[in-house]
Amino acid sequence: MKKLLAVALLVVLACPTLLAVDGDKAMYMGGTVAIQEKMEGKLDVSNEKNLTFAYKRLTWTLPFDQIVELEYGQKAGRRVAVGVLVSPWALFSKKRNHYLTISFKDLEGKEQAVVFELGKDIVRTTLKVLQVRSGKEIQFQDDEARKSIGGGKG
Repeated sequence: MKKLLAVALLVVLACPTLLAVDGDKAMYMGGTVAIQEKMEGKLDVSNEKNLTFAYKRLTWTLPFDQIVELEYGQKAGRRVAVGVLVSPWALFSKKRNHYLTISFKDLEGKEQAVVFELGKDIVRTTLKVLQVRSGKEIQFQDDEARKSIGGGKG
């Protein structure tokens, strides 16, 4: 399990902060399922039994009861892409990327993991609903991530 989480974290850290996901969407960053990396779509937690990730014309579904662990972390980076052309002040602004790692057991009992970058508009709601529906506590990568979603002190 630790190896799987380490690989998932490496995928996240290797990704540039220039690839920002829209505020109400999610981006699959990597993991052990057959979804193309950096695929953007809608992460839906509204169903009582399943989480779904809809991308292009496909849907990946994960029953909440198969979730083993939830981990949330952030990565702060500089906005550089187009902003530099518009204003040099863009060099001094920061952007936070929000990452959710979900560890789960597939139907065969094998450990799997997925890493999503969450848009800023869906972070709090998605994490809270996932926590309630899966019955798993969110593991925070650091105190900054905990504070950002109102997780209090750990």
